[in-house]
Amino acid sequence: MVAYIVRRLLLLPLILFGISLIVFGMIQSLGSDRLLAAYVNPGLLDKLKPDQLERIKDKYGLNDPMVIRYFKWLGNTIKGDLGWSVVGKEPVKDALLHRLPWTVELALYSIIPVVVVGVWLGITAAVNRDKFVDHFVRIFAVVGWSFPDFVFGLLVLMVFYSVLGWFPPGNLSFWADEVVKSPEFRRYTSLLTIDALLNGRFDIFFDGLRHLVAPILTMSWLWWAYLLRITRSSMLEVLSKEYIRTARAKGLSERVVINKHAKRNAMIPVLTVGGAMVIRLFAGTVIVEMVFNRTGMGSFTATAATQLDYASIMASVLFYSLILVLGNLVIDILYAATDPRIRLG
Repeated sequence: MVAYIVRRLLLLPLILFGISLIVFGMIQSLGSDRLLAAYVNPGLLDKLKPDQLERIKDKYGLNDPMVIRYFKWLGNTIKGDLGWSVVGKEPVKDALLHRLPWTVELALYSIIPVVVVGVWLGITAAVNRDKFVDHFVRIFAVVGWSFPDFVFGLLVLMVFYSVLGWFPPGNLSFWADEVVKSPEFRRYTSLLTIDALLNGRFDIFFDGLRHLVAPILTMSWLWWAYLLRITRSSMLEVLSKEYIRTARAKGLSERVVINKHAKRNAMIPVLTVGGAMVIRLFAGTVIVEMVFNRTGMGSFTATAATQLDYASIMASVLFYSLILVLGNLVIDILYAATDPRIRLG
């Protein structure tokens, strides 16, 4: 197991190196003059003297050969100097730090219902194959998988906000936002709901949850449908195996057969799919945050793309690439822990 993890960790720098080359190549295709807007507030460019512009180009290596330019860019990126965000009107590093907690909170709260409900429905459907429960769950999956997330999000917004007035868009209500921005509200984790509890502000905690329900429902619906289908298929395959029939022939109760013998083996493909799904939950926040007007990484990336904010786009690409690489590493480790045969590959 240790050797398997070490092999995966040794591959990690090579993968990140390849990603950095791709992102760097995309940046350099803009040209040195155009790149200045990625490192300096565009409103100040016309006010800078030629010698000042040249000093900025030297700082970021815009006049250097490609190899030197790459290592300067890499060094600046590692130090957090990612340029100037036109969308955020502040350095890109600060813009990301201000918006990242909203996306992390949304994705984390979405993972819990997706995994718990999706796996539970899939196992329930498989155990009750061709019964009413199975047919109902399969219809639920087909309907859920047929809805694009932005269409379902608009329906949720229309029903639960426009008609019922239950779950408003945005991050917080106006009064709660004013409290959170005040000096009295201390930031411990930068995750609003957790910080609200640590500050003893249960009113802000419930207001934050109220604004999270609709986007979580939107993100969860699609992945419930997907995960339960994978879980059901995997569980049905395991239940048809010889060792399951042997366990039943020994007189073991159905609960023991399902929980002790079937579930563990059925979870192997579910782990792979579920891990990839968790990674895509972060990327999927782009559309959901735009629909529900949440100021997280997703809406930040989309706005940066529409306004050709090169520095913010490249930083977002690096962020999502890092999430993808680290997520796949965790999936490989969990996969090996679940199925010892994988360690031999």
